[in-house]
Amino acid sequence: MALPAWLTSRKRSATARSVLAGEAAAEAARKQEQEQAAAEAAQREAAEGAEEAEFPVAGDVHAAAFFDLDNTVMQGAALFHFGRGLYKRKFFRKRELTRFAWQQAYFRLAGSENADHMQDARESALSIVKGHRVSELMAIGEEIYDEYMAGRIWPGTRALAQAHLDAGQKVWLVTAAPVETATIIARRLGLTGALGTVAESVGGIYTGRLVGEPLHGPAKAEAVRALAAAERLDLDRCAAYSDSANDIPMLSLVGYPYAINPDSRLRAHAREMGWRLRDYRRGRKAAKVGIPAAAGVGALAGGAVAAAAVQRRRR
Repeated sequence: MALPAWLTSRKRSATARSVLAGEAAAEAARKQEQEQAAAEAAQREAAEGAEEAEFPVAGDVHAAAFFDLDNTVMQGAALFHFGRGLYKRKFFRKRELTRFAWQQAYFRLAGSENADHMQDARESALSIVKGHRVSELMAIGEEIYDEYMAGRIWPGTRALAQAHLDAGQKVWLVTAAPVETATIIARRLGLTGALGTVAESVGGIYTGRLVGEPLHGPAKAEAVRALAAAERLDLDRCAAYSDSANDIPMLSLVGYPYAINPDSRLRAHAREMGWRLRDYRRGRKAAKVGIPAAAGVGALAGGAVAAAAVQRRRR
């Protein structure tokens, strides 16, 4: 656009102050550009650092990952699914089946562990396997995994475990479930191994008693601490994953704690502590109510859950 003649015809001399003002403006613009570039570089560096911390560092032999099982790696409780499989094989009667179904219903409805219910379930399982050979239950456990557990593995959690494996790190399950069941699941998922509750056996036959206490709550933390010492791991470089506030002791041990499908207590604690959160449930309310339920004993459990849900709505 051409300027008016009366503007172009007049020649204005630049004063010292105008020159100074121009140079200052140019210098300020250049400084702003440099500061902006530095800020963007810092943001990129921070993002890269966060990504590096978010995912396992390849080749770090002093790091490992510890995964809770029930409702973290797998939907529902392994012990209850195992009970379904044993009922199918006539290990116990319908009365015990109903008991297992209500326990599973509670677990799915509450979305978290209850110490009394878990203890009740363990005692039921111990009485059922008493007198049976360990090898027999291991063989049956392989079948039960295919029937009731394989389809309940959370893909998102499985991907997290695989990321650690791909980075060359060891990955263990840490669970209150029987160590035999946990070992089968770990092997099927290609994990390193499992820490679980040990049932006493003499001559390869279950006695119906535990060795020590169930691997639950603080006991999990002690197991992880002992394994880390034996494996020469740096817990500050390790990761742990769980859905339950009962596992806060284990999660607090490591440098990278993750709350996976967390119950309300763990969710609140994780937010307060700045821990990472992941929720792989499709519609958290539906997941808690447990609909749809599986066939067989799962149908009975689903009915129990539905009844409980109706009862809650009436209150």
